[in-house]
Amino acid sequence: MSDQVAVLVADRPRGLFGDAWHALRRRLLFWASLAMIALVLLMAAFPALFTSGDPNEALLSRSRGGPSAAAWFGYDNQGYDVYARVVHGTRASVVVGVLSTIGVVLTGATVGLLAGFHGGLLDAVVSRVADVFVGVPFVLGAIVILTTLNPGGDAGPARIVAQVVLSISVLSWPVAMRITRSTAIAAKQQDYVKAARALGASPRRIIGKHLLPNCVAPVLVYATIALGAFIGAEATLSYLGIGLRQPVVSWGVMINSAKDYVRVAPHALLFPAGFLTATVLAFVMLGDAVREALDPKLR
Repeated sequence: MSDQVAVLVADRPRGLFGDAWHALRRRLLFWASLAMIALVLLMAAFPALFTSGDPNEALLSRSRGGPSAAAWFGYDNQGYDVYARVVHGTRASVVVGVLSTIGVVLTGATVGLLAGFHGGLLDAVVSRVADVFVGVPFVLGAIVILTTLNPGGDAGPARIVAQVVLSISVLSWPVAMRITRSTAIAAKQQDYVKAARALGASPRRIIGKHLLPNCVAPVLVYATIALGAFIGAEATLSYLGIGLRQPVVSWGVMINSAKDYVRVAPHALLFPAGFLTATVLAFVMLGDAVREALDPKLR
């Protein structure tokens, strides 16, 4: 009897995410990217586990010192410990990426879901507004937003982070909107949605019970890839001097500080740039793996 029950449990059909997990756990690329992301998140949450150095301790006597046993990544132009700043700078970079992703997904998915379901004038207006934002170059738009919000450049760390998150969210929400809108338009043509309409289900119930579950998978894939892209966007803005600034410690701030003396102290730029590249690549690889697992046509 127990053997029959075990066979029935083993043969029970899996859902979308169960099937995706069954495919993901067999892929080395998935585990490699997940391990890298777990390491980065651990560094962001508990930097003291990786270094006891003070990221804000500057001694000009050790300026531009190379990697050694005392400082694995060497020292920068001001005498900061590059390794300590790379570890502690993980938090600001990750926080900006996570908050920007949450803002983009919540705004874009909500607007796209409503536009795709209702259609008509709402869909036309939302689509044209999104086209306007898509047509604005990201760097130019960020410069306009950040210089308008903080013309003096003397804001506190929390306000600087909030301004960078806001600029990224404002300029990036149309992508999530378009993904959710197209998925909602395809889902509302299905028979089960038509049946729910015929049975008198309210729009709120149809959106919550039928459309939203169908939109989760593509939005989840986009959010995974976008998180890495937004970490890179923060570094880009900080490199240009309009994103995060001192006293905030982030990879972008470190790259911006090291660019002027890269010939005499290349280690000050290579290590934060290497961590940034590896982190962005890990999120992109994870997003690709999840996309292939959630899409049966790609398996």
